[in-house]
Amino acid sequence: MRPKGKHPSTGDLFQQPLAELINLKHPLVKLATLIDWSVFETRWAEFFPSHTGRPASSPRLIAGLLYLQHTFACSDEDLIWTWVENPYWQHFCGETYFQHQPPIDPSSMTRWRQRVGEEGVEWLLTETIEAARRGKVVKAKSFEKIIIDTTVMEKAVAYPTDSRLLERGRQHLVKLADALGITLRQNYNREAPRLAAQVGRYAHAKQYRRMKASLKSLRTLVGRVWRDIDRKLDCQNEVQSAKAASILGRVKRLLEQKPKDKNKLYSLHAPEVECISKGKARQPYEFGVKVTVATTHKEGLVVGMRSLPGNPYDGHTLPEAIEQVSILTAQKPKAVFVDKGYRGVSVDGVTIWRSGQKRGVTPSIRKAIHRRSAVEPAIGHMKNEGKLRRNWLKGSLGDALNAVLCGAGHNLRMILRAIRLFCVWILCVWAFVTNSINPQCSKYNRLAPA
Repeated sequence: MRPKGKHPSTGDLFQQPLAELINLKHPLVKLATLIDWSVFETRWAEFFPSHTGRPASSPRLIAGLLYLQHTFACSDEDLIWTWVENPYWQHFCGETYFQHQPPIDPSSMTRWRQRVGEEGVEWLLTETIEAARRGKVVKAKSFEKIIIDTTVMEKAVAYPTDSRLLERGRQHLVKLADALGITLRQNYNREAPRLAAQVGRYAHAKQYRRMKASLKSLRTLVGRVWRDIDRKLDCQNEVQSAKAASILGRVKRLLEQKPKDKNKLYSLHAPEVECISKGKARQPYEFGVKVTVATTHKEGLVVGMRSLPGNPYDGHTLPEAIEQVSILTAQKPKAVFVDKGYRGVSVDGVTIWRSGQKRGVTPSIRKAIHRRSAVEPAIGHMKNEGKLRRNWLKGSLGDALNAVLCGAGHNLRMILRAIRLFCVWILCVWAFVTNSINPQCSKYNRLAPA
């Protein structure tokens, strides 16, 4: 059901408003005035097809919570309980009076993310760009020059080794048999963990023949459990068979995959995880999804962000990234600066400048190309201060949502920093003017009569 409008209750009439309790010059208070919250009332209205049932929470509240979560890198539970304690967070989310109870259950954040989807969270990113415009953090001319790069957003999975995956697959199968009431001939609860540990010891000692022999034995044990359940699954009803199909399919895929297969399974609970190599000496392989990041050339404001499942070639993602930037900013960029990974790609109406390019490069263009690396610290801030380093959301949809929301959180941190710097500048100017007209100043003491 659609959200219900706010009406003050009788108890609220005797409370003191938040605006009289907090500092109205606080950066979060000023940031709330820069955001047009009515956009979410209109753009998210289509996500409420039913007119029956309990009214949904206010879109202003949910949008504010999503903004705060990715600005300050909070989990769902930390977000809700910090909101109860922080009057500035409550004011940012549109509350008039201080609330002593959580506005929603933390699990409701998951359902809201699934409801709004990738299209809905893109409106959150769009509104941060507009807020930066209103706050004069970015100029309209800055959207003509864009920097585009890709990075890896890692998934919340353990480092995938064959022994660990096989042992986890066996544990899932044993739990499945218990849930379905299937009696196994043998579950190998003692022998399989010992073999999995032994594989790691042999690998550490570089005794690879013994390691392969132990790994082969472990794969044989997991295959026995899988075949035992598969034989006895015919006696189950259709509902139980459908429940077991996904687990059996993933373990079968794990048993059949070869060391050099392209589409390997790296996690049982997150089969969408991919192995991506970005050429880093300290971390040769990262397990997650590739993400494209587009920022303005001068300020570093995020104007486009999207997950790229399938680990595509960077150059093939450039037209899609430019299209997203054009939609979110309502302006097509004129020049795009990329690295050498985007060789051999051109886009109509857009000039592509690559690192190391020498043909047709003037001194000013060469200086602009050198600034292409400014996107790297922006990505680093999103990983260290935001939630881009490790994604905890489920599935491919979770990858898409987390990528866009990390961009929105980065923009809000930039706006908050600009507001703080402006306040410091005002204080410095005020102090300078005050000292200049102070009669105790040495300049005035020399002119004063004895």
